[in-house]
Amino acid sequence: MHNDLQISVHDLMYKPGQMREKALEVVVDERLGNYAVGIEVGEKLEVDIRLESVHEGILATGDVFATATGECSRCLDPIETAVEVDFQELFAYSGTSEDDFLVVDEQIDIDQVIRDAVVLSLPFQPVCDANCDGLCPTCGAKYKDDPQHAHEAAIDPRWNGLKSLKED
Repeated sequence: MHNDLQISVHDLMYKPGQMREKALEVVVDERLGNYAVGIEVGEKLEVDIRLESVHEGILATGDVFATATGECSRCLDPIETAVEVDFQELFAYSGTSEDDFLVVDEQIDIDQVIRDAVVLSLPFQPVCDANCDGLCPTCGAKYKDDPQHAHEAAIDPRWNGLKSLKED
């Protein structure tokens, strides 16, 4: 996202028990989300973070607040949903595997941590309302607009031979 998510931890390094809190406001420069719902480019993320020095590194704990937009997976109406997600990650002084987050040049980069937390918190199939009935599979009409919407029952294709006799 931005260099705003690279935080200097020089004052906390190798001082277990020390703690600092920070509030960030970051503008999203790359869409965060899945095909149906996400936080669009230009939207703001509010990040409240607490940095604690521990023996192994810097423990980052925080909350992210934003607004995601998308479309209902049932009726395709536009939706807007509040995103409130928390995260906790240890940034180690030295890594034991390539998946570890590390303190590099006395800084931590929380970009990937926030990206993972936000994207995983978004619904895979968002709905505008828990009772949304969606669209008619036959004609595509919204059941919300016409609750009494109905079609004639389909004729079983095995009776097509008799139907042609009637037409003759």
